[in-house]
Amino acid sequence: MPILSLADAVERLQSPYALEEFSPVGGDPILIVDCRRPASISAAPLAVASASLAELACPSVAIVDTTPALPATLLDRFDVVLTSERELAPILAVVARAPLAAMTLVQLLRHNAGLGTHEGLIAESLAYSALQSGPECAAWLAARPPAPPAEVSREPAVAVQRSGYRLDLILNRPARRNALSVEMRDALVEALRLAASDATITEIVLRGNGPAFCAGGDLDEFGTLPDPATAHGVRAIRGPARALAACADRVRAEVHGACVGAGIELPAFARRVVATADAFFQLPEVTMGLVPGAGGTVSIPRRVGRQRAAYLCLSGVRLDAETALAWGLVDEIR
Repeated sequence: MPILSLADAVERLQSPYALEEFSPVGGDPILIVDCRRPASISAAPLAVASASLAELACPSVAIVDTTPALPATLLDRFDVVLTSERELAPILAVVARAPLAAMTLVQLLRHNAGLGTHEGLIAESLAYSALQSGPECAAWLAARPPAPPAEVSREPAVAVQRSGYRLDLILNRPARRNALSVEMRDALVEALRLAASDATITEIVLRGNGPAFCAGGDLDEFGTLPDPATAHGVRAIRGPARALAACADRVRAEVHGACVGAGIELPAFARRVVATADAFFQLPEVTMGLVPGAGGTVSIPRRVGRQRAAYLCLSGVRLDAETALAWGLVDEIR
């Protein structure tokens, strides 16, 4: 994929055909601009380029120096800002694999900026549902091996323990690294609704049993609902993100090991997130032809900003606990 100079990018973004030229449908699936070289560009073209960046039907990436000289009004319009070309490789790989999901991801993050939790979650669910019926998600599902027989366990998917004013919610599928199943989702929603309606519960602690806090959604259940529209209807009323956000000011999430997909999207709503040193964080949904579907396009940007959230989603990289702390994704390492 070509890397444009800032002057070339500004010129191309003036075109009335820019939306088509930078698009996974008939154009380039990503715009990459090297902003490290000085360029004398007047205010009017910069303003047009800034407006175009906000509407592009593909991710836009700026490569800058550690102290960028680019006007903040333009730099803020890019979806991702990097300080090295080396950081491009994982993004290019993901965009090549799922350009429609990458486009939808950045459009959703732009759209959700400044929206309330309810509006953001509805937009996320609608985007997720659209991608569920798309070719990239279908290809990912087709490449997966058949799901094993459903797990039968006598243990609750979420262990609920109350001690005075404190309520502990413990993800309890350790053999599956606490993958978020339908059973776990429903149990979590019910427990959080109980907490939201009981003012005597002043502290809610969310944690997980076993070697991982949560390895994300249960992949064996992906695609099992009858259709994407019904799936959206279920998420709209049974999403744990909404229930968690309703009492977030009382929630402390204690995370460890793998915190993947929902395993960080949900904790990010909490007032405080405490991680162990071995915790790592990853948002791999775009590689599956999807976008985060457990509230991550709302919760993650509120903690790390839109551009870093886009980077995590578009690259699929693992973020270690120290970097997560520096970014504000977690509040403490124990």
